[in-house]
Amino acid sequence: MLIAQISDLHLRTDGKLLKDKVDSVAALEAAINHLNALDPQPDVVLATGDLVNKADKQDFQALRAGFDRIQAPVLVIPGNHDDRTLMRETFGDQGYFQDEKFLHYTVEDYPIRLIGLDTVKEGSDGGELCGSRRGWIDSRLREQPERPTFIFMHHPPFGTGIGFMDKLDFYGASQFAEIISRHPHVVHITCGHMHRPMTVAYSGTAASVAPSLVFQMALDLKPDAPSGFVLEPPGLKLYTWVPGTGLVGHVGVIGDYGPKHPFVPD
Repeated sequence: MLIAQISDLHLRTDGKLLKDKVDSVAALEAAINHLNALDPQPDVVLATGDLVNKADKQDFQALRAGFDRIQAPVLVIPGNHDDRTLMRETFGDQGYFQDEKFLHYTVEDYPIRLIGLDTVKEGSDGGELCGSRRGWIDSRLREQPERPTFIFMHHPPFGTGIGFMDKLDFYGASQFAEIISRHPHVVHITCGHMHRPMTVAYSGTAASVAPSLVFQMALDLKPDAPSGFVLEPPGLKLYTWVPGTGLVGHVGVIGDYGPKHPFVPD
């Protein structure tokens, strides 16, 4: 099984550059072309939130049109820039949303069970897993304790060392960690939001963060570092299920960096 993850598209279709620097429409187009050129093709693409920059119906319609051009099926979850109602209107016909309030769900069609979690906290850029959502994920994990399970969500429920982002609270993070510790069949948790590739040992499993399709957060690990972003190349994550090993994650860079070169004697 091959899983692709794209995150933090921040699409805006009003003709203006994102942060006065980035053509987010072109960034989405580059990601679509990159995904469709992958060989082998992913079995599924996870789009882990902040899909648009502002909750606008026009942007969501453009996003859906772009995702419909991706050869692999696309699963979406919301980020703090998204709107649940507009997302449900835009993607509800896909049939995978399973809750009347939150946009989380399970997908049972693959060798690895996929669980999408809605971590949006209304009116905040930080994340939240309230008691209702924690109860939901705990119940879903208890359903199939022998099956490898992959969780995808927008907000990382752990500190990252990037101080200006870590200042954003994640309500329910410690309780979520306790839930995960009781379910060793969770093989990985992947997130977005941070605009940088990261990995961490987390509550008995592994967790990671995907890079953004538009810009990356500055890699400044001083606790008092000011916020800022850099125009490093856009990227995506690829996860492959390796017999005898398990899930292996890779970071792919989007863009043309020339052909593959054979090794020759030095």
